Amino acid sequence: AGLISAVRGVVAEVEPNQSLHNVMTMEQRLANTTTSRRLNTVLLGSFAGVALLLAVVGIYGVMSYAVTQRRREIGVRMALGAQKSDVLSLIIHGGLRLTLLGVAIGLAGAFALTRYLSSLLYSVKATDPVTFLLVAFALIGVALLACWLPARRAAKVDPIEALRQE
Repeated sequence: AGLISAVRGVVAEVEPNQSLHNVMTMEQRLANTTTSRRLNTVLLGSFAGVALLLAVVGIYGVMSYAVTQRRREIGVRMALGAQKSDVLSLIIHGGLRLTLLGVAIGLAGAFALTRYLSSLLYSVKATDPVTFLLVAFALIGVALLACWLPARRAAKVDPIEALRQE
């Protein structure tokens, strides 16, 4: 504000009839021109966060349901000598298989949509492999966590209790 008033004063001294309007610093000008891009970025990031949360809740729900449905099978496996690590591996591998399929389909879809989103990106190519890999690994990591919780519950199944229920 002090710089703008000083500029106005100097211009008034040099040319008193010159009118000045919409005077702002370059920093203010840049902030005004990037506001819509920043808003788009925040919205896109927020939607991505909500989508990730929905994916985690969905994977957790499906895996929990699968563990509940397979409770008797898990009890039989444990009664026949399966270790807790075997049950953990069984459940996590099942969830990971579905996750990898979903990530592959998602990466293909994202790569197909890059030309539409390239106008929203700044200082990164739409087909940046690092971005694709980071997102894929983040999704796989979050999905592993969502699978691990039901798998841990499955590993704690008491074989006698599971077989007695049916």
